[in-house]
Amino acid sequence: MQVLRLDSTAADFDQKLAQRLAYAEESDDAVERAVQSILADVRKRGDTAVLEYTAKFDGIPAKSMAELRVDVAELKAALGSIPAKQREALEAAAARVRSYHEKQKAESWTYTEADGTVLGQQVTPLDRAGLYVPGGKAAYPSSLLMNAIPAKVAGVKELVMVSPSPGGQRNPMVLAAAAIAGVDVIYTIGGAQAVAALAYGTASIAQVDKIVGPGNAYVAAAKRRVFGTVGIDMIAGPSEILVISDGSADPDWVAMDLFSQAEHDEIAQAILLCPDAAYIERVAQSIDKLVASMPRAAIINASMTGRGALIKTRDLAEACAIANQIAPEHLELSVADPDALLPLIRHAGAIFMGIYSSESLGDYCAGPNHVLPTSRTARFSSPLGVYDFQKRSSIIKVSRAGASTLGKIAAELAYGEGLPAHAKSAEYRL
Repeated sequence: MQVLRLDSTAADFDQKLAQRLAYAEESDDAVERAVQSILADVRKRGDTAVLEYTAKFDGIPAKSMAELRVDVAELKAALGSIPAKQREALEAAAARVRSYHEKQKAESWTYTEADGTVLGQQVTPLDRAGLYVPGGKAAYPSSLLMNAIPAKVAGVKELVMVSPSPGGQRNPMVLAAAAIAGVDVIYTIGGAQAVAALAYGTASIAQVDKIVGPGNAYVAAAKRRVFGTVGIDMIAGPSEILVISDGSADPDWVAMDLFSQAEHDEIAQAILLCPDAAYIERVAQSIDKLVASMPRAAIINASMTGRGALIKTRDLAEACAIANQIAPEHLELSVADPDALLPLIRHAGAIFMGIYSSESLGDYCAGPNHVLPTSRTARFSSPLGVYDFQKRSSIIKVSRAGASTLGKIAAELAYGEGLPAHAKSAEYRL
């Protein structure tokens, strides 16, 4: 496999790295037009439009939304139908995800100033959140847990899940995960029409406050367009992994860790940074040795040759600097002393410390969320968490003495801004 080799000491390194990192999501005009039309139609005709699109795209000729709603009995049946080991794995992962996210929950607070004025912050959960879960072949119960559990920990009153079921085939493992996570309402609808139903509300589906969860190009385009009417989590780009290695891990481990993201799709990105040229060569040999045995070898090969890179750096400190420039979704510090490098890392979605911390553990059961910023957005955004389902309101309770003190300041500033009603409102209370 011809994976791009780069050397940070080369004169054209920055240029070649920039070329390898470049990714511009193409805007498909046909998709955008279709999504715009579907959103407008669902906003106008509600359930009737949703039913028509579900019949057209998923082949389910339902006469009412009730036929597309999953009842509690079906959830319980799904939980009981999956193999015991799968159920136990889902329950174990859910428990770890819940335990981790409970530590993120923000609390309300206040403090009292000397004149009796009370200031603070009230933290409240969203009333209703919408969760999009891919259906059909691309069914990911792990993503359901990662999106649903933080919402429930935050105290969201109602979690509404939508998930397409082409041909009426409902994925029992996804339904089992929904039962474990405590999803309140489930409809087997998908695509832009499902996003529209969540964003605008219909006779059957109440409008939500925020929509989270991954989807195809139509779902992503719909989420972009409804943002502002409702909140959204993020628009995810291709999967990414960056491994910083000092050569202490088995090269087969590093090669497979690179594969763990490369196998997602042809535009996923897997990069190795290492100061040891001989070790990079050993990893390259492992890549060639292992790829043939992978069921998704064609995808891995396309990803590694098209967007992957094996990069020799001057030292580990420079590797960290390059990692900050890349701001990867997943960053593995595959080194003997990861704690020494951690202070050097500023931008990454999730940081995996040490040779035993494979990215795949974070995907499923370590506990932290696997919904992570991609495409360098880790420079300014964070993993999905409880805080995405909570909001903050400022508390201002001014005492009589405080009104006199603050009123003079406010009035002076208001007059300076040419807003006399603001000034008078403050002065009345002096």
